[in-house]
Amino acid sequence: MTQTDVTGIFYGIGVGPGPEGYLPVAALDALNKAEIIYVPKSRGSDQSIAIQCLTGINIDKQKFREIEFTMATDRSLLSTHYSELAETIATDLKKGISVAYLTIGDTMTYSTYGYLLAALLDQLPKLPHRTFPGITSYSAAASALAWPLGEGKERILILPCPDSPESLRKDIESHDVVILMKIGTRLEWVLSLLNEMQISKNCSFARRIGLPGELLTNDIINLQISQATGYLATLLIRKTAREKRHS
Repeated sequence: MTQTDVTGIFYGIGVGPGPEGYLPVAALDALNKAEIIYVPKSRGSDQSIAIQCLTGINIDKQKFREIEFTMATDRSLLSTHYSELAETIATDLKKGISVAYLTIGDTMTYSTYGYLLAALLDQLPKLPHRTFPGITSYSAAASALAWPLGEGKERILILPCPDSPESLRKDIESHDVVILMKIGTRLEWVLSLLNEMQISKNCSFARRIGLPGELLTNDIINLQISQATGYLATLLIRKTAREKRHS
């Protein structure tokens, strides 16, 4: 079968970050049109978080195909992983089957979906595809915590957690608001730094928004490390207290 025979459409859909109903209407329509829905699942997990994010939405579960994804940092391993996954999906697309791929949060914000799409387009340059935006974890956290991400001309930095307190301190000092993602086991020293900089009272924390084990707090001074460390965590950091803009 040649590339010109491809009739299957590929949909990339952001479904998270967790609260029920956080899915655009257009994306829901694509899910209903798709004949196969690939759902990523981390190694060792009982169920895909992406599927949990679809709670309350009536989707034919026979469409789901769970795939284990890697969190490896080795670029060669990542390249092999996404090339193999793209090859599997391309096999379905070449049969004229429409395929959807789910990712947590927004499809184009620190998402593994970007790797997959690039690998697919390398194999099928003329592939008809559409990517739907999702809701980022920090947008959901800001809404849940009534925490404006940016006001007036405030400068915002979105970044994965640096490996050292020194690097993070410089990032905070050069911006008004810092959205910190991919924190993991660094959380303890991050909280210590915020206390040292005397800005903890301006910060908020969210983990597993809308999912079992959810943690939302504006009191990070008393945040328990053992309960907060792990995947799907976001810190909202404000260098100075919010300016009062009403009389």
